[in-house]
Amino acid sequence: MNKEGNKYQPLLEFLRGSNQNEIILTFAEIEALINDSLPNSAKSQRAWWSNRSKGALQASAWMDAGYRVENVDFERQSVTFRQFTISYQLQRRDGNVVWNSSSIKLLRLHMGLTQAEFAKQLGVRQQTVSEWEKGLYEPTRSKSKHFDLVAQTVGFAPEEGS
Repeated sequence: MNKEGNKYQPLLEFLRGSNQNEIILTFAEIEALINDSLPNSAKSQRAWWSNRSKGALQASAWMDAGYRVENVDFERQSVTFRQFTISYQLQRRDGNVVWNSSSIKLLRLHMGLTQAEFAKQLGVRQQTVSEWEKGLYEPTRSKSKHFDLVAQTVGFAPEEGS
């Protein structure tokens, strides 16, 4: 998501070119990369580093590069990025993902969310997400359509057979 004026584009390029599963960068190293200061909130608030900050340019930078924030250490002023790589086989029917226990969990993990956070985004109870992931029951047809939209929005569009 390269938006005009996105000062976090150099971070995206750095992460994309790193080929490392885990990268720890200090706040100073990130500031050097982006050639600008991080906002004060980045140095004191975990929420700034959220992997689910919808529309946040900084989150788009690491997510678009295939990373998620694993840890923020305010004492050491560093952040740990972990590459999001999961080997998976998704079932498809008529070209669409079959939303079952494994595909639902993969989508949630792709978004970097806990079951409770995922449930809140979907407008269901956390227990419902847990039951889907355990395979106790599958989502309704309308909820499956909702999963399709969420998956498309967050870039969870694995190729067939990937």
